[in-house]
Amino acid sequence: AIGQNITAPIAGYVKSILVNEGDYVTIGQPLVSVTQNRRLFLRAEVSEKYYPYLRTISSANFQTPYNNKVYTLKDLDGRLLSYGKASGGDGGYYVPVTFEFDNKGDIVPGSFVEIFLLSSPIENVISLPHSALTEEQGSFFVYLQLDEEGYKKQLVTLGADNGENVQILSGVKAGDRVVTQGAYQVKLASATNAIPAHSHEH
Repeated sequence: AIGQNITAPIAGYVKSILVNEGDYVTIGQPLVSVTQNRRLFLRAEVSEKYYPYLRTISSANFQTPYNNKVYTLKDLDGRLLSYGKASGGDGGYYVPVTFEFDNKGDIVPGSFVEIFLLSSPIENVISLPHSALTEEQGSFFVYLQLDEEGYKKQLVTLGADNGENVQILSGVKAGDRVVTQGAYQVKLASATNAIPAHSHEH
């Protein structure tokens, strides 16, 4: 196969490829879209009531609305730049917290994201990945494995959330076996009675 090397006039990340392999192209036809946004700013507006906690914040995770992926600033060579010493006024009463990070090419500059601010680690807690949770009418459940064929749907109370894992305040204890992948498949199967009921009497 014969290829042709094309040098971009600017440095940056390939945002999108506009032609397919083997396509005929003409002079001046765009081939790829390149973004120069190699470092992006992440800005969180935090309620004034949390101001005493801002000094403990070290990093953040964030989730984009267009692919629901959770990004960690640690993986993006991100860092905390600053947090405001006063609110922005205008009746908003929010304090800005600003981070910067590397754009790996799949983050849309200017988009709104859900931010999880990370402070000091919490010791001796039970936490589960988001994939273990199912939601019904605002309540959250997990599935406990009781034996080889028996599962129990368990209501849980949630605590701190970092976007990837969530603290479990009640409903699960140390040593419980929890379905962490495919919880919705278990839920769908239980709706059709495909999962055998737990027959032990307590």
